[in-house]
Amino acid sequence: MPSPNIAIVGLGRMGANMARRLAEKSFHIAALYDVRREAAAALAAELHSRAAQSLAEVTAAADFILTVVTDDQAMRDIFTPSGDNLLVGAAGRTFINFATISPQVHLEVEAAAHRAGAAAIEACMASSIAQARQGSLYLILAGDPVVVERTAPILESLSTARRYVGPTGRAAQVKALVNMVMNINTAGLAEGLGLGDALGLDLTMLREIFSQTGANSRVLETDGADMQAREHECYFSAAHAAKDSGIAVALAKESALHLPLAEAALSQYQLMITKGLGELDKSGIAELTFKGRCIL
Repeated sequence: MPSPNIAIVGLGRMGANMARRLAEKSFHIAALYDVRREAAAALAAELHSRAAQSLAEVTAAADFILTVVTDDQAMRDIFTPSGDNLLVGAAGRTFINFATISPQVHLEVEAAAHRAGAAAIEACMASSIAQARQGSLYLILAGDPVVVERTAPILESLSTARRYVGPTGRAAQVKALVNMVMNINTAGLAEGLGLGDALGLDLTMLREIFSQTGANSRVLETDGADMQAREHECYFSAAHAAKDSGIAVALAKESALHLPLAEAALSQYQLMITKGLGELDKSGIAELTFKGRCIL
C-alpha cells in the first residue's frame, strides 16, 4: 500500500523530532506548519517537504494530520470554525492530537471534526524529546477504537508502547495525572537535595542513597544530577510543568478534591515563570530550593 500523506502542525521540540522520525521511516511528509514560519521553512527544507502557508493548505495536502501544539488556546485556534482552520475541506481526514491539553478541549475538537466529516483521536505523549526522535514514545490513546486502529502504522513508528484508555478525554485525564505526580516528585527531589546541600552533605552520596531507598524515583534518575550541577537544558520546560499541573488541579476542583501537594508544586512552577525561569527544564525548580541560587 502507498504511504499516506502526513502533515504536522506544531514544530516545537516534540513536533519537529516526530516529523524527522516519520520521514526516516519513509512516511511521506506532505506539509509542515507552525506559527513560526521560519521554523516550518527550515524543517521543510531539511525533510524535502513543504511549509504550508495556511491551515487549510495543511488539510488539503494530507490524509492524516498530527497536531502537537502548546495549550488549550492554541488547539482551539487551529480548529476554530471560522477563518483559516484545519477543518476546511476536512471530510475524510484523520486528526491525531498529541498535545497535553484539557480533556474538554479534546472533546470539542472531536465534535468539530465529526461535523466536518473527519475523525480525531488523542495520542498523549508520556515521554520527551529524545524519545520523539528515536520513535520510543509511550502513547496514551483515546477515542473511537476503529480510528485508533486506522492510525496504527503511524503510531507504531513513533512509539515502543501504547495504551488505549477509552473514549475521547480519557487520555488527557490520565496524562494530566502522570505529569501531576511527576511534577510533585520533581519538586520534592529539589527540596531534598536543597536541604542536603544546606546541611553540607555530599549530594552524589545522597543521590546514591536515595536510589536504594524509598526516596527513589524516575525523576531522581533523569533530573537529580542536573539539579546538583545546575544543568537545566530543556527537555520538559517549567512552563509546561505549570500548565500540566494546572490542568490536574482544575480537574481536582471539578471533582471536589483538595490536592495540597499538587497545588504546592503548581505554585513553585508558577513562581519559576514569574522569575523568568519558565523555559528552563523542570529540573530548574532546584534553583528555588538551594541556598544562594535564586533569591526569593
